[in-house]
Amino acid sequence: MMRFFRPIVAGADLPARLIACVGAAIGIALTIVVCSQVPLSTADLPIIVAPLGASAVLVFAVPASPLAQPWPVVGGNIVSTLIGVAAFHLIPDATLAAGTAVGMAILVMSLLRCLHPPGGAAALTAVIGSQGIHAAGYAFAFAPVGINSIALVAIGMSWHRMTLRSYPHRALPPPAPIPAGLHLADIDAALAEMHESFDIGREDLDALLSRAEAHAQARRG
Repeated sequence: MMRFFRPIVAGADLPARLIACVGAAIGIALTIVVCSQVPLSTADLPIIVAPLGASAVLVFAVPASPLAQPWPVVGGNIVSTLIGVAAFHLIPDATLAAGTAVGMAILVMSLLRCLHPPGGAAALTAVIGSQGIHAAGYAFAFAPVGINSIALVAIGMSWHRMTLRSYPHRALPPPAPIPAGLHLADIDAALAEMHESFDIGREDLDALLSRAEAHAQARRG
């Protein structure tokens, strides 16, 4: 039973988690401070939207994830919110509008290469949000959602630079080729065979598996 409570993120040691916790706390607080200086057209609009909490988890806790990179954070949140606003205005039934908004957000984010899980929440917020959100219309996607997202990404970049982490993430090059080493084509073939999606870039997989193979050869030697 306890196996369900084991860490599932590779490399998630305690120091890294503490850095993520402090970074997320500072990131959200500073985002609120920055965005509070922006005059919003409707008094009922929030200074920061709830999906930014989920964005902060990705940006600060798993900055190497393809889902946490700047374009997915900014583009995913804005595009999904626009889709949610459109669904609210075009579909009279709230239940159908909510489902359509989230489903279409996933599709469009995937096509635009900015898949970001909090984007689903942003789309849903645009459908079931307050009267102020509905009155703001498409502008809600840019203020506060867009401004929130840009501020969080900028703070995340500064934080990871100070803590010597890579963000936006750049995959380390694989080690020097070794006999019978893996190639990206092999990884693509394996991914196609498994019919699964993994929260790691193929270049990172290449570097990780190549290093693991080099360590295995050294151990056997």
